[in-house]
Amino acid sequence: MKSDTTASDLSALRRRLSDHLRVVPDFPSAGILFQDLCGVLAVPSLVHDIAEAMVAGFRHEFDRVVAVEARGFVLGTAVAQIAGRPLVLARKKGKLPGPVHSVEYGLEYGTAVLEMQQEALRAGERALVVDDVLATGGTLEATAELIRHDGADVTGHAVVLDIGALEGVRRLAPDRVLSILTV
Repeated sequence: MKSDTTASDLSALRRRLSDHLRVVPDFPSAGILFQDLCGVLAVPSLVHDIAEAMVAGFRHEFDRVVAVEARGFVLGTAVAQIAGRPLVLARKKGKLPGPVHSVEYGLEYGTAVLEMQQEALRAGERALVVDDVLATGGTLEATAELIRHDGADVTGHAVVLDIGALEGVRRLAPDRVLSILTV
């Protein structure tokens, strides 16, 4: 797939993605329908095409890629490589050395703390946030807050899958969200 992704290319990508997606009921807790992308990540050409679609969706209008732990690291690395942009990591508490910015946020099944190294971004830089799934939007909202700590801007959020019923896109407004597939 090339950077000039067409509607038919995107439709084919969505079908391929659906073929490798697995829904796991009651994980990690009762009532959650976990969207397992492990099958997607196991297909190199699919990961590549997803990353190309993300880059094309933001037309290189970003200076850095911020990948969210853990599966966002895989996708963010692919996006950074294709775009030729540096990669920055947003990690769970206690995983990054040096001074960090921290944000506590809510998940659909609990709370967590996300951190990013201070000065990983510079004022005025444009960051594209990459993750696997958008649920309630708490993780991506926390990542955006971390990006803005050092005066950088959020170009938008690129995800493989948006769980539409949880209204994460609404929570992230006015930030732009690109999702390859909405369920």
